[in-house]
Amino acid sequence: MELLHEAEFWVLLGFIIFVVAVWRKAGSLLASGLDGRAERIRKQITEAEALRAEAETMLRDAEQRQRAALEQAKAIVAEATREATRLKEQAAKDLAALLERRRQAAVDKIAQAEAAAIGEVRQHAVDVAIAATRQVLAAQVQGPLADRMIDQAIAELPRRLS
Repeated sequence: MELLHEAEFWVLLGFIIFVVAVWRKAGSLLASGLDGRAERIRKQITEAEALRAEAETMLRDAEQRQRAALEQAKAIVAEATREATRLKEQAAKDLAALLERRRQAAVDKIAQAEAAAIGEVRQHAVDVAIAATRQVLAAQVQGPLADRMIDQAIAELPRRLS
């Protein structure tokens, strides 16, 4: 029992009591701090999982939209190709029709010019024949008989030249 009289014993006992008291207080504070931190970490993990799930959903949606857009783009390109082919064929048909119309117009124009030239030549031949007939008849036939013959010859010329 001599220990009870020594100061080091009482210092040690006081120190142990102090450490136990501090340990209880600090332990509960430390435990509540760790529990709070653990709870915050759990909340963050839950939020992260929710965000991950949302991100995966958004990724799937984006991939579906991308596939749909790609399909639509392929359809548009295919339609544009078909339309270009159709327009090319139509343009070829239109060009052929235009060339045929122009060829026909040229043929018609040539035929009209030929008919006009033939008409002019006939008219000139009629004029020359009438003038020659007048000169011949005027030189060979005279009087009222000559006038009647000239009129009759002039009247018959268009019928004979046709």
